[in-house]
Amino acid sequence: MNDNLHVRAQRLLVESAVEGLQPADELWLSKHLGECPDCAREATATQYALLALRAVPVSVPRDLAARTQLRVRLRVQEASASSNGNVWLWLVTAASWLLGVFSAPLVWKGFSWLGNNLGVPKVALELGFVLWWTVPALVAVAAVLHQRALSAGAKGI
Repeated sequence: MNDNLHVRAQRLLVESAVEGLQPADELWLSKHLGECPDCAREATATQYALLALRAVPVSVPRDLAARTQLRVRLRVQEASASSNGNVWLWLVTAASWLLGVFSAPLVWKGFSWLGNNLGVPKVALELGFVLWWTVPALVAVAAVLHQRALSAGAKGI
């Protein structure tokens, strides 16, 4: 039980240095530090270490904040453009699918007419019918993959 008190005190010391404590935790910690010399020494050492770290000069470019804000804005624009493109891609895909479903009988009649009038074998007609629907889908997939490759290349630069 005694070790748990010290572990809790160490955790609260870290929390107090980083984000602050709730009043009840702060009261418990100050009471514990008054009763436990080991934890009080650790708290004092932690405070000295933090003061020493804050005293170390760190030089950063003057325009670091502006550059960071610019990069964040650019990333937001990229994400926004990407999501808009995805919405349009889904809408166009859905419209294409619906048009394909509703026009399939008409397209099959056209292929059948070509087969009857030109003497094309049934296997060739069926293959043509399948290609009629799969080639646009494959082109769309290739376009999406190409777009993703371009955006991944732009992010890597």
